Amino acid sequence: MRILFVTSNRLGDAVLSTGLLDRLIAMYPEARITVACGPVAVGVFQRMPNLERIVPIAKLPYGRHWFALWRTTVTHVWDLVVDIRGSLLSWLVPARRRAAMRPSSGHKTAQLARVLRLTPPPMPVAWFDAEDAARVAGFFTAGRPVVALAPTANWGPKIWPPDRFAALFQRLAASRLPNAIPAVIAGPGDTEAEMARPLLERLPGAIDLVGKLSLPEIAAFLSRTSLFVGNDSGLMHLAAASGAPVLGLFGPTNAAEYGPSGRAAHALVGPGKDMAGISVDAAFEAAIALLAPSGD
Repeated sequence: MRILFVTSNRLGDAVLSTGLLDRLIAMYPEARITVACGPVAVGVFQRMPNLERIVPIAKLPYGRHWFALWRTTVTHVWDLVVDIRGSLLSWLVPARRRAAMRPSSGHKTAQLARVLRLTPPPMPVAWFDAEDAARVAGFFTAGRPVVALAPTANWGPKIWPPDRFAALFQRLAASRLPNAIPAVIAGPGDTEAEMARPLLERLPGAIDLVGKLSLPEIAAFLSRTSLFVGNDSGLMHLAAASGAPVLGLFGPTNAAEYGPSGRAAHALVGPGKDMAGISVDAAFEAAIALLAPSGD
């Protein structure tokens, strides 16, 4: 059985779609799956079971990237096409069955679940292998919990001030997470590095993971952290999918639709949808509520 899965250009939306893929793999364990996604999201799927191929969708003017994807996929007769973009592509390639996303409401995981009429909505997953886990193992020391801090976002109004990230970590390390080590994590590129720099300056002993890990390695790293605190971003969704306790900080974006989904995840929304309205006290209380009684 061959499945074509068309997912998002954006990292966060691509991560949220992994729950749907995970369910497809369970339903069709013999399937060979081709994933079409944005270049930034390729790493999300590199360790996925049953993966046959990843086709990056590099955006082109006038929607020509859709023609390029059609040309790549039209040569196969697909047993199932799942298109969470709701594009015409799913109707323009040969397929025995098609399932395309339609506009709906609710959390994104619930919207995705409706594509295949799944109840309850499958939760996102993070795929990594033993080699990824081995590469990040050296960042962890027995008796020293790691708190991942993700201070970047793709839009300025989504960013919590770096001094508050630092103050939150210091309060946690002085109370519920003694001997904790901060890890500042961000994507590649100068823009991400510049956004992360003020927090690294405030936490000189932090593990600097700004642009230094692949997405599977980030997932492996986050799966071992005691807490993740970050702005609404793809890294926040990856942290939740990895199983880490996640505190997502929200301002102008819709937390009801895009809040983190995981075993222990909470969206803290700024009053008036303003990130500056999120106090360190409020973030501290939310973080404490996420931590296990032992602080692990």
